[in-house]
Amino acid sequence: MAFSNALSADLIVAGFHALSDPLRIQVLDLLRSEELCVCDLCEHLGTTQSKLSFHLKTLKEAGLVRARPEGRWIYYSLNLPQFVILEQYLAEFRRTSPILPARRCQDDS
Repeated sequence: MAFSNALSADLIVAGFHALSDPLRIQVLDLLRSEELCVCDLCEHLGTTQSKLSFHLKTLKEAGLVRARPEGRWIYYSLNLPQFVILEQYLAEFRRTSPILPARRCQDDS
């Protein structure tokens, strides 16, 4: 699956970047079973809203979570289609890349 355009390349890069932080992984794990508001996420994770806000912004920019305002709260849920895109990107390596034996470097001396 070659990148169809710069936008999808940016989303793939942002997705893997978002997955590189342990706190963001914990957020995603919590959202696997239900939509949660920021206050619930803070309580489960034992962190402050200001710290969590940064991580939620990263997850939203990567397209991995959706934010839904309701009253004075914002509720977060997984955006599963974006996970499918990342999964398909990785699957393409498995499908099209042969496992090659290790090569030794040529020593020209």
